[in-house]
Amino acid sequence: MSFFPVIIIGAGAAGLMCAAQAAARGRQVLLLDHANKAGKKILMSGGGRCNFTNMYSEPGNFLSGNAHFCKSALARYTQWDFIGLVAKHGVPYHEKKLGQLFCDNKSSDILNLLLAECDEAGVDLRLDTKIEQIAKTDSGYRLSTSAGSFDCESLVIATGGLSIPTLGATGFGYQVARQFGHELLPTRAGLVPFTITDPQLKELCTELSGTSVEDCVVSCNGQSFKENILFTHRGLSGPAILQISSYWQPGDSVQINLLPHLDLPEWLAEQQRERPNSELKTVLGELFTKKMANLLAEQWFVSKPLKQYTPSELNAVIERLAEWTLIPAGTEGYRTAEVTLGGVDTREVSSKTMESLKSPGLYFIGEVLDVTGHLGGFNFQWAWASASAAAQFV
Repeated sequence: MSFFPVIIIGAGAAGLMCAAQAAARGRQVLLLDHANKAGKKILMSGGGRCNFTNMYSEPGNFLSGNAHFCKSALARYTQWDFIGLVAKHGVPYHEKKLGQLFCDNKSSDILNLLLAECDEAGVDLRLDTKIEQIAKTDSGYRLSTSAGSFDCESLVIATGGLSIPTLGATGFGYQVARQFGHELLPTRAGLVPFTITDPQLKELCTELSGTSVEDCVVSCNGQSFKENILFTHRGLSGPAILQISSYWQPGDSVQINLLPHLDLPEWLAEQQRERPNSELKTVLGELFTKKMANLLAEQWFVSKPLKQYTPSELNAVIERLAEWTLIPAGTEGYRTAEVTLGGVDTREVSSKTMESLKSPGLYFIGEVLDVTGHLGGFNFQWAWASASAAAQFV
């Protein structure tokens, strides 16, 4: 039997951060993971460049059944704190868009930073270790693993959610929460592409697969995001779609303004005055790709010279382009989702320490909790902040 004051399960972003900080304050830390490599999700994030935080991170960028829960941790470990850590390690980075910070080189720069912090602080990292059983003891917790049994005073669950199972995601953290009396809020895929089955719309998406439209406004259930959308052979993706997916429920309609930067009534009236013989598909080809303009003209409108359109017909064109309404068949699910919505009910966890209010000495950090950020580095910031909060108390 081996004893460690602190055992952390999950060597992803939150687990590595918590281990490094807890060990730095003098705690002996054992960090366990069933995978053969630490930080697999870090490596694939941001298209391989890791969008490690967002300069504009604030509590309003996070979804939770308990909206105030994230405020304390985010206030005590801010984006500027992590940016300082990045600077300490000399990792070059840049702002891509809307405050999103990416590595100039590779995501491995962030993983190596965290591993270096763990190594410097003396963290005992063991991979390929399966957790077989967890039991409460008089002084903490006992873990039976494929590498033997371990006792600890503080047990931190940093196992993440269900998204991208091919990288090793499981529901293990939720099982532990249930075992020790916690309620779980229903989980579902978030920041995920939509699938389309309507035959005509599916044909349009398939034909336009790979085509991106910049700075659309996508809305659902009172929320709106202005970003790019991307047509895929299965439906719709792109930053604006991923963002709104976290607010969408099956059966809900989604509204898309394809041209929010244009005063469409004025623009079309001007085109009709100045270019009366030009066809609709021709002028739309100046706003979209030629292929997209042709397909929209074929499927949505009757393409004819602009002078032949009545005011009501032009209004129909404007309405379709500015208020395109569709009902997705579903999402691509956890297979491609960037995050998991729902999880451990935060009303049963201390917002200051991340400690369970049901089972003393048990902590939950990162995505396993019912806290999910918007796209663009916010989920990493929650990982750093919640990990730092727990690290001060384990």
